[in-house]
Amino acid sequence: MPYLTAANDIKALIAKFAQAKILWVDTEIADYKSNPRLSLIQVLADSTDSTGDATFLLDVLDKPELAKDFVNKIMVNPDIEKVLHNSSYDIRFLGNDDAQNVTCTLKMARKIPAYILPLPNRQLKTLIETLCGIAYVDKTEQGGDWAKRPLTQKQLEYAKMDAVYLAQVHQRLLEILAQCYPEPATENLRALGEKYQKIEAQWKPLDSEIAEVKERFKAGMMAQQIKDTSYFDLSSSITMKVDFMTLAKLTQTEGIELNFPVTLTKEIQKQLGEIITHPSLEVEDIASWRLNSNVQQRKSTKKVAPEPATEDLTALGERYKQILPEWKLLDSEVEHLKERIKKAMLVQNKGNTPHFKLSSSSILKADFASLGQLVQSAGVELDFMVTLTQYIQKRLGEAINKIDVQIEYITSWRMTAKTVEDEDEEIPF
Repeated sequence: MPYLTAANDIKALIAKFAQAKILWVDTEIADYKSNPRLSLIQVLADSTDSTGDATFLLDVLDKPELAKDFVNKIMVNPDIEKVLHNSSYDIRFLGNDDAQNVTCTLKMARKIPAYILPLPNRQLKTLIETLCGIAYVDKTEQGGDWAKRPLTQKQLEYAKMDAVYLAQVHQRLLEILAQCYPEPATENLRALGEKYQKIEAQWKPLDSEIAEVKERFKAGMMAQQIKDTSYFDLSSSITMKVDFMTLAKLTQTEGIELNFPVTLTKEIQKQLGEIITHPSLEVEDIASWRLNSNVQQRKSTKKVAPEPATEDLTALGERYKQILPEWKLLDSEVEHLKERIKKAMLVQNKGNTPHFKLSSSSILKADFASLGQLVQSAGVELDFMVTLTQYIQKRLGEAINKIDVQIEYITSWRMTAKTVEDEDEEIPF
């Protein structure tokens, strides 16, 4: 466990690791709640190390030039695979969007269906203990004072082992994912279809009940003006919309470049007419594939629900809690089987099987700026609404106040479950 504090030693190690093919990387953050800054970078190049002796700890606290050197030579290098857990947090300190070839073990774990990996969460500690045969991993030091020097021996031991555990978890996840997603060209579509039908028969009643309970619970909370229960939170958000021509004219007048894809629906294509083929409009044709069951689906009978104002939210919540675990496992298996069947049918070039039919459709997209310029020069008026996303609002800045028509404000309500949900790592350690 080489613990490096001298700038020259750290730079020499960075130069050495710049030749690596894969590195397992972790960080420790000082004062993450008040003034987060990089304290340690842990780097491991040997996945067979089980003791942490091959983990290098780079002390970069308040040494931004060393962190920058690590980013420039390691993180932005596309030839080096960097493996991190919950990487979205770490790369805030290690290059942000410039970081390339980053593998996140949290994302890998989320790709594994819940019925194959039935865990309460996908935190590194949980994955280590479940996948690597380690009975208990002490994470008490994760909330330690990483701004204080010297670091304790216990902190150094904790830091070095996190990289070791990360490499072990990464290897196990690769193995499990390979089993989850066999080669599509050799998949037995008949066997997969029969398995799907068997699972679907168990899943469908639960799926319809889950949907019904959630719909009734949401309606009940809104009618009873309750935003917080033991089972769900109810929150609202406002979507802003403005008509396309108003936005196109505003951006041209103000000299604002807005680049985002606009889906050319059949109605928009009809309004565009022949100018859709104009060379200045680069239309992207995106093919999508849809898997449909060949088995006749029974129409479910809609139950008569009580009035939302008199719903017993406690009873509904308890029912949701009761059926959620079984539904969650079956739902993950249904989705997993459909994904495998779809990939296999595409690779094996089969549009039909005894159980499924594969159909394709095209989605046409064009860049907003190009579309806006074209229709204005051609004198064509397009009639449809554009959602003012945060990106658009930020790009418009103060010019948004110059929109001379009323912006349409649409309120939507979102219900968030508070029961039996994954509590994946969103904290910096």
